[in-house]
Amino acid sequence: MPTKQPEREGAEARRKRARSLYRKLTGLYPDAHCELDYKNPFQLLIATILSAQCTDVRVNMVTPELFKRYSTPEKLGRAKQEDVEKVIHSTGFYRNKAKSLIASSNDIATTFSGKVPDSMDDLLSLRGVARKTANVLLGNAYGINEGVVVDTHVNRLANRMGLTGHQNPVKIERDLMQLFPRKNWTLLSHVLIWHGRRHCKARNPDCQNCPLQKQCPKVNV
Repeated sequence: MPTKQPEREGAEARRKRARSLYRKLTGLYPDAHCELDYKNPFQLLIATILSAQCTDVRVNMVTPELFKRYSTPEKLGRAKQEDVEKVIHSTGFYRNKAKSLIASSNDIATTFSGKVPDSMDDLLSLRGVARKTANVLLGNAYGINEGVVVDTHVNRLANRMGLTGHQNPVKIERDLMQLFPRKNWTLLSHVLIWHGRRHCKARNPDCQNCPLQKQCPKVNV
């Protein structure tokens, strides 16, 4: 069940509380960043597609070999399905992921002249790319705050901290975009993800030692 937002909390009070949480989180995690390894927008896009239902740690173990074999969209777009599947097998859902990698790379090579697009609409036209992946790419590769990345960690923390009452990622993203300034959207997802991985875990969250326990509606009920 979603965590209820604090009773009688108005919109302005919620915004102030949200920004206070943001200051606390950025103070706790000043070095928060995307934990996928990449050197350019193409590598980040491929890594993000692979990260669906898979940990960043596992993706980072797979991508060095993948990028060694297929260093450009042109090369990956011409790759054989079975060859790509062998490299990415351990990331799970490898057949569909291989299809997405090849198709999106081919589109980048042919439709976008080899350059990963830097607009939401163009990115969403690529196979395997939804808003979450597009937001990761735009925010981290191009410094464009088009939206907020909502993964399982952001979903969980946004609900536990009373920043949303929804489970649908699109609705959660909308709520977070209304609470935080646009300039903070990319870093917001990073600090929430880092806190989720280190303290506010899905199972057995470390509430007792959590530095945000005084501000957390889940604890203060």
